[in-house]
Amino acid sequence: MKSDVLIAGAGPVGLTMAAELTRYGLSVRIVEKSAQRSDKSRALVVWSRTLELMERMECTRHFLVAGMKTHAVNLSAGGEPIFRITFDDVPTPYPFALMIPQNETERLLEEHLNRLGVQVERSVEFAGFTASTAQVTSTLRHADGREETIETPWLIGCDGAHSAVRHQLGLQFKGNTQPSDFMLADLHITGVPAPDEVCAFWHSDGVLIVFPIAPGRYRVVADIGHTDPNNPCPDPTLEEVQAVLDQRGPGGMKASDPIWLANFHINERKVEHYRHGRVFLAGDAAHIHSPAGGQGMNTGIQDAFNLAWKLALVHHGTCPENPVLASYSPERSGVGDQVLKATGRFTAIAIMQGVVKQSIRNHVASLVFGFAPVRRLAANTLEELSVGYPDSPLNANVAHKGPSPHAGERAPIREGEPPVGAGDRPHFVLFGDASDRFSQLVAQHPALLEPTLRKPYRDGGLWLVRPDGYVALSASRDAWDDVAAYLANLAA
Repeated sequence: MKSDVLIAGAGPVGLTMAAELTRYGLSVRIVEKSAQRSDKSRALVVWSRTLELMERMECTRHFLVAGMKTHAVNLSAGGEPIFRITFDDVPTPYPFALMIPQNETERLLEEHLNRLGVQVERSVEFAGFTASTAQVTSTLRHADGREETIETPWLIGCDGAHSAVRHQLGLQFKGNTQPSDFMLADLHITGVPAPDEVCAFWHSDGVLIVFPIAPGRYRVVADIGHTDPNNPCPDPTLEEVQAVLDQRGPGGMKASDPIWLANFHINERKVEHYRHGRVFLAGDAAHIHSPAGGQGMNTGIQDAFNLAWKLALVHHGTCPENPVLASYSPERSGVGDQVLKATGRFTAIAIMQGVVKQSIRNHVASLVFGFAPVRRLAANTLEELSVGYPDSPLNANVAHKGPSPHAGERAPIREGEPPVGAGDRPHFVLFGDASDRFSQLVAQHPALLEPTLRKPYRDGGLWLVRPDGYVALSASRDAWDDVAAYLANLAA
């Protein structure tokens, strides 16, 4: 059977991509050179926006059962509280951070993909490709050394920081490596001051962050000095982890039963363009970040949600490639730039050295985060609810802009409504007052527009929302001509 898409890499991004494309009716093959899933926890948190998007593919409930809800992040310095950011009031059905090890995230996504009838082909290495304007010819190397040639209309590289797809494209992975070594420890701890919350401590010797994973189990991250290329830092011992907890923490924390001890460096790198003809990059193949804020995996998973519906509309002939597929790279590359800047800035501030600099940092942070609007903004940013596409080529330019949410912004999620983008085809959804024009538009664009008109978000407005839950058009309530023109242009 001929496949529509080849996906290289079966981490969280590749699995999400495969599941979404399959849901939308494309046949996929997903290959992974590793013989089995990793048993390492790696990325720990699934944020609200990712859970919202997962709800469209009926996967969120499995994550909620397996994960641990965390409702706040605490930061202190010198024994004094700097801020406490809570998620309880963020405008989402999932007002928390869901702590769940990456190996569990991969298990849940792979099980979901299996339920859709797709199996990951393990011990199969993506070995290279050639691309034309009509197709991509890829070479796969099996465990027994046999090489297979496969032709697909599309190739998506979700194969991580050392992406073979990216390397063959010859793309520069621009960025830098932080000059500090970091220790990572997954282990059991007693005496954590807020056991169900993230606790960060700024200390004169560096930063310490303690993340809850499960009752009694935690992730410890701390910087341990400048990198010496000639003397690589060995993995930490339990005794070294305990010493950092004693020195930088509030006291009373006792570590035991380590599960994973490692030393790592922080790389911050990104490609400029995520699409090259019929070849796409997503996740760590396109961007890698500081783990500060836990944004990396979520950003990659949201790459997959962004691309899948666009590729489905184009592949099924509902829309031409431009502007739909042309919007993927500028939208997600822009988000990647923002995440790199934010996480890099936070890391640099956290590991800042010098008594005077640290004193100023602590004072300014305490002052700024003393304001409730700043804490709310920080919570929305962490939860990735503030992610948007204000400059997207898919945003409608209308004469009379309607009330918020505006084009490029995340559309509100209302209790009792099915998620935008659910189902077996990616449909745009209209929110507005009843009109005969709506039935006309559905008749003209049955493959593009959901056949149900939903209630407006506010009086006086008309909104067209994309299959990924972002507003494409916001206009005054009678701007049906604008909607008609937008849909006609998209389907042209």
